[in-house]
Amino acid sequence: MNINEVIENQRLFFNTNQTKEISFRTEQLKKLNQLLVQYEAEMINAIHQDFGKSEFDVYTTEFGILYSDISVALKNIKKWSKWKRVRTNMTNFPAKSYIVPEPFGVSLVIGAWNYPYQLSLAPVIAALAAGNTAILKPSELPENTSKVMAKMINDNFDPRILKVVEGGVDITTELLNNKFDKIFFTGSVPVGKIVYQAAAKHMTPVTLELGGKSPAIVAADCDLDVTVKRLVWAKFLNAGQTCIAPDYIYVDAKIENIFLAKLEAEIERSAFSLENGNYVRIINDRNVQRLAKLIDPSKIYFGGKINEKERIIEPTILTSCNFECPCMQEEIFGPILPVLRYTTLDEAIGMIKSKPKPLALYLFTNDRSIKTKVTDELSFGGGAINDAIMHITNHHLPFGGVGESGIGSYHGEAGFQTFSHYKSILEKPLRFEPNLKYSPHSESKLKWIKRLLKF
Repeated sequence: MNINEVIENQRLFFNTNQTKEISFRTEQLKKLNQLLVQYEAEMINAIHQDFGKSEFDVYTTEFGILYSDISVALKNIKKWSKWKRVRTNMTNFPAKSYIVPEPFGVSLVIGAWNYPYQLSLAPVIAALAAGNTAILKPSELPENTSKVMAKMINDNFDPRILKVVEGGVDITTELLNNKFDKIFFTGSVPVGKIVYQAAAKHMTPVTLELGGKSPAIVAADCDLDVTVKRLVWAKFLNAGQTCIAPDYIYVDAKIENIFLAKLEAEIERSAFSLENGNYVRIINDRNVQRLAKLIDPSKIYFGGKINEKERIIEPTILTSCNFECPCMQEEIFGPILPVLRYTTLDEAIGMIKSKPKPLALYLFTNDRSIKTKVTDELSFGGGAINDAIMHITNHHLPFGGVGESGIGSYHGEAGFQTFSHYKSILEKPLRFEPNLKYSPHSESKLKWIKRLLKF
């Protein structure tokens, strides 16, 4: 396959203007929805081979979000695509002013391995809804999911509209050497910087969905039982291989002991295992070894066992941690949960502020003043109060990072906006033309211009 040829063919097709028709876009989205239904069983089998992921978890964390994204786009695509009339200033009177969304053109979507269907196809849905063509490069790490997506799309879509290109770092590098009109990347911060640098050579707009160490702050006044239940589910979903999983917990020192005891009890009650369908394998041996190095045996409160052959690390709680510990030096991206204590909220806020801005933050409290203080003083991509992860399921909430945790956002209308350029148009009639801006200039003209520019 010649990558340059694929890109050029998509560019030629885009320039025919067919993708700009609403009927064309809805046709592509309906086809993708139909294919997801048709290939659902095969895709579930593929991801089970890669991760050991159950059908329940595949639907709730992958298919459910994709079907929802398609449904929302189909219902709203006409409204999102309309010219929007805006006010015109007095300087341009009489005139009409519009903001007009248009697709960028040929887009590149580079997917992530941890939720290989959702994080590859959700951006594709947004790209097609906005009227772009798309090349999808799924992660090669879960090879079976990559293969089934390539089969599903390449056997059924016109490659001039949507094409899957499989491969490793060499293929990604080759793709990035080409000029695209939009690049969407989901993955780690170091690779995100490489993508950003490659895009800069062509002045290509980029959306980066990255990660970081997302904290959960647990205040003394919280409902401990509900807090623990939600945090344990959120942390150990997908064995912690979730970009918005709580990376560590900052708990008020006054409730630390009871909080830890309830954490342990909830993990045992949940009985995480492949057999129970609520746990998965670590993606590969390299990540098993990386995670093993983050577990300090002297800090294990619960868990810590590793089955390297099966790539299983049991849910692990680490205590007496601080920001100098190995587990606090990088995003964990696995089933290891450091618990840190704070004595004052200002102490916790100060430490979080001193680190790169996280992709997510979760706060558990019923105290309005604490809610206000944390949300006002800390910068993060998005998050929740008294819950974790679930903000991603609301298509009315743009999902994305800030600072090192990402650039741009998507889901719902935000996804359409991410893959669209909004051009400004001023329309004037020809029947009336004041003489103010033309020569000869005069003091009275200048006075009128100064007045008009204030409105």
